Amino acid sequence: MIERIWSGKSPLYLLLLPLSWLYGLISNLIRYSYKSGLKKSWRAPVPVVVVGNLTAGGNGKTPVVIWLVETLQQHGFRVGVVSRGYGGKAESYPLVLAADTKAAQAGDEPVLIFQRTGAPVAVSPVRSDAVKALLAAHELDVIITDDGLQHYALQRDVEVVVVDGVRRFGNGHWLPAGPMRERQARLRSVDAVITNGGTALAGELSMVLQPGKAVNLVTGELRDASMLKNVVAMAGIGHPPRFFATLKQLGVDLQKEIAFADHQAYSPEQISATVQPGQQLLMTEKDAVKCRSFAQPDWWYLPVEAKIQGLQAEKLLQKIADLILKTHL
Repeated sequence: MIERIWSGKSPLYLLLLPLSWLYGLISNLIRYSYKSGLKKSWRAPVPVVVVGNLTAGGNGKTPVVIWLVETLQQHGFRVGVVSRGYGGKAESYPLVLAADTKAAQAGDEPVLIFQRTGAPVAVSPVRSDAVKALLAAHELDVIITDDGLQHYALQRDVEVVVVDGVRRFGNGHWLPAGPMRERQARLRSVDAVITNGGTALAGELSMVLQPGKAVNLVTGELRDASMLKNVVAMAGIGHPPRFFATLKQLGVDLQKEIAFADHQAYSPEQISATVQPGQQLLMTEKDAVKCRSFAQPDWWYLPVEAKIQGLQAEKLLQKIADLILKTHL
C-alpha cells in the first residue's frame, strides 16, 4: 500500500499531506539552523564524503559506499567509514567494528561494508563521535559516511546522492505522504547524483549493480546463481523487488520470493522455516551478514558490485583526491 501511495497511484496521500507539511517545515528549520550558525556543526580534520539519498527506502547507497572505499583504496588512500548503525544496538557508542562484531550490535550495512572492504568502520547516533573514534584508532585520509545527508551536525566536503532510476521521487511529497526526506531541488546543491538503474538524466552518473557468483554461507563455494535449483529467494532490504528481478534476469529457478523488512533481525527458526527439503535459499549479501552464524549447507547469497564509469565519475574521484592531498600540504 505504501508503495502505491508514494508512487502517486493512490489518492490516499491526500490524507497524509498535513503531516508531510509539518515534516517539511521541521526539516527545513533544522537545515536552516545549521546553515545560519544557530546550531553548531563539527568539522573533521580530514575530508568527509557523505553518501545519502533524498527518499526513504533502498536506493543502492551501500554499494556506492563500497565502490568509493575500494576505488580510493586502490589509489593508495586510507579510508574510514562511519554510519548511524540502523538495526543494531551496541552496549555503548561510538562502536569501532572488529572481526567479531555482530550485525545485532552495529547494524547490517556497517558489518557488510567492513567485511567487504576491510576499511575501519565506526557507528554512532552522533556521527561526529564515530569520526573521532576512527581517527583516534587509525591514520586516515578521508571519511565516507554511509547515509547522513540530513545529519547537518557533521560538516561535509562532498555530498553524493543516490537515486533509484526506476522509482525516482514518486509523487514528490515529503514523508509520510510521499517518499521525500528533502525536496528534489536539493540536488542542485550536491556534488554528484548517481542513478541506480533506469535512465540517468543529464548531469547524473549512471550506475549498474553487477551481480557476482552466488556464495555458499557455510563453505564459501562459488557457483553461478543459475545453477542453483528449487530456489527460495529472500531479501530484507529497502526495495526487495530489485533483488528478485535480478535473479529472474540471471535465469534462477525461483520457487518462492520472500520479502522481509529492511534491517530486520532474524532468528534461526524464522529463516529455516522459509525452505523445505530439496530447496536452496538464496539471499542478499546484506542478509547474509545476519544469517552466517546459523547458516545451513544449502544457503547462498548473491553479492553485487556497483559499476560507475565515465568522465563524471573520474571528476568526482579527482575532487575527493584533491581534497585529501590539500590536507597534507
